[in-house]
Amino acid sequence: MAEKVMKAIQYLAYGGGPSALKHVEISVPAPKKDEVLLKLEAASINPVDWKMQKGMLRPFLPFHFPNIPLTDVAGEVVQTGAAVKNLKAGDKVVAMLSTFGRGGGLAEYAVANKNLTIFRPPEVSAAEGAGLPIAGLTAHQALTYCAGIKLDASGPRSNILITAASGGVGLYAVQLAKLGNTHVTATCGARNITLVKSLGADEVLDYKTEAGAALKSPSGKKYDVVIHCGAGIPWSTFEPQLSSKGKVIDITPGPVTIWRFFSGKITFSRKQIVPLLLIPKGKNLAYLVKLVKEGKLTTVVDSRHPLEKAEDAWAKSIDGHATGKIIVEQ
Repeated sequence: MAEKVMKAIQYLAYGGGPSALKHVEISVPAPKKDEVLLKLEAASINPVDWKMQKGMLRPFLPFHFPNIPLTDVAGEVVQTGAAVKNLKAGDKVVAMLSTFGRGGGLAEYAVANKNLTIFRPPEVSAAEGAGLPIAGLTAHQALTYCAGIKLDASGPRSNILITAASGGVGLYAVQLAKLGNTHVTATCGARNITLVKSLGADEVLDYKTEAGAALKSPSGKKYDVVIHCGAGIPWSTFEPQLSSKGKVIDITPGPVTIWRFFSGKITFSRKQIVPLLLIPKGKNLAYLVKLVKEGKLTTVVDSRHPLEKAEDAWAKSIDGHATGKIIVEQ
């Protein structure tokens, strides 16, 4: 299989946007002993993918050029490494190709570590599965590990705010939060209010209105937890809307968030902002796949694009107005 040639899309240096994506033919990769080789059916784009191309994560990512982007995929196992016992050729799966964003998903084939490759039942389509890894796991980790929400509704009642709720992470976060004992307020653009409500949000704010910009709950509730999926909202806006021990979980933390987090620790502040660094775990991805199978979690697909027109998908993600996940299909 290693001698077989596949179509792939890669970029050769930082910058350039969609026009810098190059269509190439390269050798199909061979799986190592703890990896599986996948024939890909679908992959999803996350903002981190084009942020790497822009050089926003240098000098850490990507590790080398040329780089084939995308980590979130669904497909079929065609070959397994010697140490892989839980999967076999022919299995349909969902996978996160790398925990460090090295990618490989914008191609016909890719290799994935066995620990982040999860069996995909027939009830879960390739597009639904491909949307899950980064966005779904981020929402899950923010709610369960950072906020302490129990998704079996056994925990105490919590008031939650989810910003940018019509994005990839936000839409999963709304649905997962409603599995817990929560009251969910969400912010999004006016065109997505009906969608966000249909997924379970109790209150939805148009972020362009005065109340939406101030993050004020229509029912006057103070937030115990904020899952902050957006950008550009200062602490001075969050702080008056938090309960006495309210916590803001920032899924894309920058230097200001990091500084305020440590400052809050030093001053023993009861209200906190917490940076989230995703730590993907196979068991959590399996849990999300199970929820999709059971109809308790939906992957909202913004648009689908063939591999041959991946540049269109890339440009749409950079534009920043997608509702849900942008999928590239084989």
